[in-house]
Formats: sequence, structure tokens, C-alpha cells
Amino acid sequence: MLLFRSEQEVERWCRQRGQTHGASFPLTVGWQLAEAWADGRLHPNWQQRPRSEMRALLNGLGLTGEFWALPDP
Repeated sequence: MLLFRSEQEVERWCRQRGQTHGASFPLTVGWQLAEAWADGRLHPNWQQRPRSEMRALLNGLGLTGEFWALPDP
């Protein structure tokens, strides 16, 4: 993961290195994702959420599209 100040910086970085622009999101969204994704993991009875719930979490944060698609097991 790389942090940038703006989408323009991302585009410049990619152009300079011949890379395609993958997924990007604001740091606040990354924080929300980390909090929600890790919620309850330290609890002794924690179980992984169903994929449908994880997909709903990503969609709810606006993280949609091919990059964010979770493959079926």
C-alpha cells in the first residue's frame, strides 16, 4: 500500500513508473475498512464472516469493481 496526497500524485507516480492505476481510496475509508474488517478478531470465539457480509462491507464503503471482488472459495 502506498499513500499519496491526491489522485494527481497517484497518476504522476504511475506515469513515471509505467504502472497502471489500480484501486485507490481516501485514508479515512482505509481506516473504516480496517476497523470493520478486524472487529472482534481478538475475541476467543471469533469466526470469519460470511463472504456476503464481507462483500456488503466493501460495497458499503464504496469499494466496488473488479479490484474489490472477493472470489468464491
